[in-house]
Amino acid sequence: MSNFIGQGIAGKVYKGILADRQHVAIKHIIKDEQMETFVREVTSLSHIKHPNLVSLLGHYDGPNECFLVYELCYNGNLSEWLFGKSKYLSWRRRLEIALDCARGLLFLHSYPQGSIVHRDIKPANILLSASFEAKLSDFGLSKIISIGHSYASSEVRGTFGYVDPEYQKNRHVNSYGDVYSFGIVLLQLLSGQRVINLDLQNPMPLSKMAKNLTKGGNIKEFADPKMQGKFSMEAFELVLKLALVSIGLKQQRPSMEQVVVKLEEALDLSTRIESDHL
Repeated sequence: MSNFIGQGIAGKVYKGILADRQHVAIKHIIKDEQMETFVREVTSLSHIKHPNLVSLLGHYDGPNECFLVYELCYNGNLSEWLFGKSKYLSWRRRLEIALDCARGLLFLHSYPQGSIVHRDIKPANILLSASFEAKLSDFGLSKIISIGHSYASSEVRGTFGYVDPEYQKNRHVNSYGDVYSFGIVLLQLLSGQRVINLDLQNPMPLSKMAKNLTKGGNIKEFADPKMQGKFSMEAFELVLKLALVSIGLKQQRPSMEQVVVKLEEALDLSTRIESDHL
């Protein structure tokens, strides 16, 4: 079917057009007990609006199925752009995508009615608009908690490779779990690699590869070859350090506010260097 976009855990996603000619993405969900919880959580966050969050425009809740109607992001998801062979993202675009995501997360974490923890930050849940503005999607795992507090979860939820090891151990949901996941996404934006590189003779987590390189290796080797060396080394190192501190011990991780500041610094640095070369 030509309007089929893809399949998520919750159901299939299709392109659609509303009566006002607006193009949308429609998620079709066959209901069971687990899916009902998912739908309830998603719709409870439907009033939350931000340029870097995918907008839920409406929903239909039937007895056996339901439909969630989202704004359509024409350029698909970040995973397709990072790992697709024919896709290319410049260094500047990668920084802008990172900054968009960080601003979306900062908005969620500092929401006045209670900090919203996303719990499933990964490239597949970062959608790209026609102008490549990044938007966080899939709020099915989100939890609203009091700012500065944590919530004890009965089960570990999230995606393998992106879940905070501290959350896996103690099951305490807090905003620092999102910071960890975002740190892994930053490493992927820098390297263009998956969370575990299975091409190596000894498969190694991306986080370990990055940590090993900073202990005396050539940091430039970590850069995605698709960028062909066209990036500011100073800005690259700044983002790499930010990613590594984000996946470090919880008490040493930055807040999303600090992450935004650092990424703005890296973007300014790259912009200045670009203009110097003109």
